[in-house]
Amino acid sequence: MNFAVALLGVLITLQTVAQAADPRTNSWFTTYSGQYARIYTNDVSRTNGYSVTTWTNSTAQAVPVYCGVQEIYSSSNWVYIRSTGLGSFVMGPWYLNAAHSQPFPNWPVNQKTFYRIPRFPSVPSTKTANGGGPIGYFVDGAAMFNSWDAYTWSTVSNTDAQNITGYWNRDAYVNEGVSFDPNNAHQANGQYHYHANPPALRYQLGDHVDFNPVTKIYTESTNTTTKHSPILAWTADGYPVYGPYGYSVSNNASSGIRRMISGYVLRNGQYGTSNLNVTGRTTIPQWAVRLFNVSSNQTGAPLTGNHTLGCYMEDNDYLGDHGYLPGTNTFDLDEYNGRWCVTPEFPGGTYAYFESISSNGTPVFPYNIGRGFYGSPTGGVVSAISVTENAITNFLGGTNLTSTISSPTVKNGMVTLTWSAVEGGSYEIYATTNLANSSGWTTLATGLLPNQTTGGFTNATALSQRFYRVGRDSVTTFDSAGTTLFATNSVAPGGAAFRGQTVLLTITLPSTPPNPPAGAPITSVTVGSITAITSTCTAQGTVTALFTIPSTYTPTGSQTVTVTFSSGPPPYTLTGYFTIN
Repeated sequence: MNFAVALLGVLITLQTVAQAADPRTNSWFTTYSGQYARIYTNDVSRTNGYSVTTWTNSTAQAVPVYCGVQEIYSSSNWVYIRSTGLGSFVMGPWYLNAAHSQPFPNWPVNQKTFYRIPRFPSVPSTKTANGGGPIGYFVDGAAMFNSWDAYTWSTVSNTDAQNITGYWNRDAYVNEGVSFDPNNAHQANGQYHYHANPPALRYQLGDHVDFNPVTKIYTESTNTTTKHSPILAWTADGYPVYGPYGYSVSNNASSGIRRMISGYVLRNGQYGTSNLNVTGRTTIPQWAVRLFNVSSNQTGAPLTGNHTLGCYMEDNDYLGDHGYLPGTNTFDLDEYNGRWCVTPEFPGGTYAYFESISSNGTPVFPYNIGRGFYGSPTGGVVSAISVTENAITNFLGGTNLTSTISSPTVKNGMVTLTWSAVEGGSYEIYATTNLANSSGWTTLATGLLPNQTTGGFTNATALSQRFYRVGRDSVTTFDSAGTTLFATNSVAPGGAAFRGQTVLLTITLPSTPPNPPAGAPITSVTVGSITAITSTCTAQGTVTALFTIPSTYTPTGSQTVTVTFSSGPPPYTLTGYFTIN
């Protein structure tokens, strides 16, 4: 038997932009952007593998939401991401105590985040301290918080106070780690975020982490490390954060792989540091003096009760302030927890932060990056709902993903089709024996629901040749707020746009043949060789189509627009209707 298959994913084809390899646009982890976010609500659910896609606590995710990065755009100077802020692994559960008898008060929800990072970082002479809230985003679209838990010692009240200015700031991993899920993350008011080493994300990226399918726990692999860690995150200053493994020699990609060692140690007298167990908290370390531009004489909490050594970020000293140099086998990273080095993504060199862990995977201060940014943190949350400058569309996820089909299998007259799907989508199968007859398609099945992101159908047939078509006919209601496409241009009939733009085109159909009614289903809209991402017959005789013009598209100039309806009149062809510059 000979079988051909054509896949029409919900009657759309996504055109993404082919761009020179730029890690700032192509290192984002979008593999599961068509999959619902999931959580384990408690330990029993976790060990039994029972996750949910909707949940209610003090925060509620009432309808399913797609996980992680949903859109990526780039302009000359910026890279923009739109994200739900939710991991693509199963998140949770969360507790307030080691015995897991006190549940965490809230669960994560769609953050509708729109964030940008600079494409060309700059290095200032005066560094900026990072504070509470996101200081960058991990490549799965979840927020990065710094090492602070938002509590600081108050010399006025002689207690820890929240969100005040001070110079003894509590360490989040030490004080809040008990509330982290197996990926070292939790949420404040529903914002899922990492303070430290994210093993679940690293496992998905293939970064030397093992997963126990029984306990659903991640552990650092005991095998020999053989490859450089991938990019885990991007910070507001535009520099990458790598996993814990880098080249042994910073400027030599052939020097072998080893775990990067932080330059920070506890102030317990080792390496010439002051011993706070003896002196008490009467001075802050020099890295904090430089960053906060204050005197070192700052009194902190007594080392009693919960305020034991390590409770505060300033309980750590940087070895560079005691005569040691990074890269000399004692440690690798500077006071910002990074170094200038070559990496697989930057063979010519870059400044890069590295995740800090011990040999068994336990997070080590300062965890992601130091308390200060190495570069200028010009990036951050974008208040506008869309990009207001000329930008290229690099990626569209969720229901805008293009479905792809695997090679069909044929055995004993059984044809099995499998395709990448969008979770919550409903699919239908058509077949024909004659591609020349556009009206000869027979519906074989409708309402096919995928197994998360994989669809499948098996057909028994005695025919020697048959062509198949797969389409998505509907999508279950989902939380789309904050993940809606925008168009950098909206143009009327006969308009024009530049390469790299996303355009919403309004098309007035000729009156001959007679126009189908408003809402008539559309098979495709093409502009030259570009297929629209979405298209709608908004009124009788009027069609709107959203499409992205690749930055390398040729030929430019006037383009023919073709509108094909699923049934009814033949295609409408409008020669020279739109211009690409």
